[in-house]
Amino acid sequence: MLRSIGAIIFGIAGDRFGRKWPFIINIIFYATIEIATGFCATFTQFIGLRAIFGIAMGGIYGNCAATALEDAPVATRGLLSGLLQQGYALGYLLAAAFNLAITKNQPYGWRALFWLAGFLPLLAAAWRSFLPETQAFLRMKQMRKAHQVTNGTHQEVSTVAAFIKSTRPALVNHWATLIYLVLMMAGFNFLAHGSQDLYPTFLASQLRFSPGYITAITMISSCGSLVGGTLIGYFSSFFGRRLSIIVVLIAGAALIPAYLLPRDKTIMIGAFFEQMCVQGAWGVVPIHLMELTPLQIRAFAVGTSYQLGNLISSASATIEATAGQYFPLPTSDKSSDKHQYDYGKVMAIFLAFTYAFLFIIILLGPEKRNTDEVEKTDDKHSVEPHETQLKLLSPSESTEAKVKE
Repeated sequence: MLRSIGAIIFGIAGDRFGRKWPFIINIIFYATIEIATGFCATFTQFIGLRAIFGIAMGGIYGNCAATALEDAPVATRGLLSGLLQQGYALGYLLAAAFNLAITKNQPYGWRALFWLAGFLPLLAAAWRSFLPETQAFLRMKQMRKAHQVTNGTHQEVSTVAAFIKSTRPALVNHWATLIYLVLMMAGFNFLAHGSQDLYPTFLASQLRFSPGYITAITMISSCGSLVGGTLIGYFSSFFGRRLSIIVVLIAGAALIPAYLLPRDKTIMIGAFFEQMCVQGAWGVVPIHLMELTPLQIRAFAVGTSYQLGNLISSASATIEATAGQYFPLPTSDKSSDKHQYDYGKVMAIFLAFTYAFLFIIILLGPEKRNTDEVEKTDDKHSVEPHETQLKLLSPSESTEAKVKE
């Protein structure tokens, strides 16, 4: 729930002060909370730190996507989008591997996982500190200054309040797009959570698989995610964002039986290909979001739409678990308090509706493949109209260029 707050805070900071330092501060913030979680002595402390962690975690996506993609060559953005998004799948895979290798082999149990998970992002923060600010943001900063000098408001350029005021036209002119992005991300998050959150419970309670084998299936499905996200992200540069997503949505819906019906170890094959489709669609998400959002509020719009969609879909596992009570297994002992439910059937129904919803959203939605707000010269909805054609000029040079127009 609190991730949306983090997306708003760090999104505004990223659009105002740059992608670099808000991103680094954000990483240090959530890494510190992650490490501290490993020292919790009570459940109340644990819940409190996880709530704060939600704020920190929510701020990452917008600045991360902007940093990774907005300076990239147009032809490579689909591939980089897939690689970026599959950081999620790779992290999931590494977490499962570390859980197998670490938790039972040292005296600190689960705490060691939090310490390790907090240490690794600090390496990313150190790496980012040696890299420059994105050129797209620097151009936007110059355009913003030139606009304020021309309009006699340059003394306000350094204030956050003035920045928020300057972005109001973008919010007003693009409100319908922002609502669409939230609905789209709700669908994508329902798809991810609906296919993943209850799956280990399904494997354990209904198929009676061991914890070790469930972890193995999780790792195999994550490998499918890595393959799908990278490939579909790459192909989206040639076949279009919407078409690429629609194709894998259809394939993923067709694979639902293979994902949930097998009752032996062959189910891992279905898990591989189902998550290949789920995360294949997700591989297009970062660049699709980037291309649909105005440059002036890019970090804010991308991060906030993602996290609001995530918030809407956060009840996925609860919905599936509650619906499971209406589908008890024939073998369930009615005289016992320990009932067994057909989670496979519930997940199949849930995924079918989610695929249908997302199919309609993508089919009816817009696409701006291989476009960039900073390169446009005729965008009437831009916060600084006519200034997108200016490069890295000084304020005086920018003013002279405007006079010549």
